Amino acid sequence: MQSEYLPMLQQLKINYESGITRGYAFRVQQLQHLKAAILKYEQALYEALAVDLKKSKEESWVTEMGMVVAEINHTLKHLKKWMQPQKKATNLANMPSVSKVYAEPWGVVFIIAPWNYPVQLLLSPLVGAIAAGNVCVVKPSEFADATAQVIQKMIEETFPANYVYCVQGNGAEVVTALMQQFTFDYVFYTGSTAVGKIIYRQAAEKLIPVTLELGGKSPCVIAADANIPVAAKRIAVTKFSNCGQMCVTPDYVLVHRSVYHEFVEEMKQVLVRFFGEDASQSDNYGKMINEKQWNRVVGYLQQGTVLFGGSANKEHLFIAPTLLGINDTNVPVMHEEIFGPVLPILPYENKEDAKQIISVNPNPLAFYVFTQSNDLAEAWLAEVSSGGACINNCSWHLTNPNLPFGGRGNSGIGQYHGQYSFETFTHPKAVFKTPAWFDPAIKYPPFTGKLKLFKWLIR
Repeated sequence: MQSEYLPMLQQLKINYESGITRGYAFRVQQLQHLKAAILKYEQALYEALAVDLKKSKEESWVTEMGMVVAEINHTLKHLKKWMQPQKKATNLANMPSVSKVYAEPWGVVFIIAPWNYPVQLLLSPLVGAIAAGNVCVVKPSEFADATAQVIQKMIEETFPANYVYCVQGNGAEVVTALMQQFTFDYVFYTGSTAVGKIIYRQAAEKLIPVTLELGGKSPCVIAADANIPVAAKRIAVTKFSNCGQMCVTPDYVLVHRSVYHEFVEEMKQVLVRFFGEDASQSDNYGKMINEKQWNRVVGYLQQGTVLFGGSANKEHLFIAPTLLGINDTNVPVMHEEIFGPVLPILPYENKEDAKQIISVNPNPLAFYVFTQSNDLAEAWLAEVSSGGACINNCSWHLTNPNLPFGGRGNSGIGQYHGQYSFETFTHPKAVFKTPAWFDPAIKYPPFTGKLKLFKWLIR
């Protein structure tokens, strides 16, 4: 690894230290190059995503390339303002000094992407890193190999390797080797909590700051007064997008007992409308990424009562959109992140019962509540901690570049999207400028007899 990668890593450092990446015009130009590359490779990316995950063109644009293009457009619109030093107030004791915060790039950043959204979750952080003035190493997931190959070709054609360097290979081996032999200035990882902990430990050994975008069992609550037809559609379109392989998908649904049967029946009808009687034939329904994930998710089907779906075909990595009635919460499907098209549904009697179930997996990446009562919605938000949340919706908060996206606790550290990406990939450097023309003797020894004045100035 050392002979293959280390010289280029060192070239990245040299390139960053030259200062070329820090100018506004340079950053804008690189973002424009990235946007043009995505549009040039749009068809190739559609084909690769279909191979890896059986994504339709429409789903690929909405959840992958389109999101990155929108992120670039938003960043280009606001970048000049974000780059300006932010003037801050100066306290009385330091007058007439001027206080500012400069957004300083970290330097060489390492972006490690997962396989479930292999375009968006690699390139969206890259947008922030470029906008912030860094140089980057990017690692696509080897499990979405067709997409990874297109991305590598696109990046190598668009950027010099000493600016954006794409590395391939076994994730655990490559990431570990890179982090052992080179001290990055920042690491941005998206993936599982288990691997995130390993990367966090590796980074901690060198005091490297990190952002960890992890997972977690995101709960969805259906209150007694919810609009059931709307709730069913909005839950289904998120839960079964990308065959359920989404970090912010509703992992289970807690339905008030009074509307439980109505909700289940509405979900069944919605799934047929969305994907037909046989979802394996639908152009709007994907597949599992590989046999390992297929085997894992199929194992959940025996842990409850199949209310709808339940069929599976290993040869085609197909698992039908499945509704799973749960009678016993002490089963793995209620404790592990499902990451597949199986939706556990549980009735609850009151808020305390629901909160008890949610508390078993604290700090989810997202929390969803469906209710027509503003007061009830606010009460739920106050009582359930999460990375983000939606009222009467699922997952769409992450499509708004004006909102931060990220987790807390087991679901992650840090946030990004829009200005939050720029802030993640920069260090807020405090700068204090004092004029030479004002230099009162009170600041210097001897200090005897100045205590009263000090107490007046510093309070």
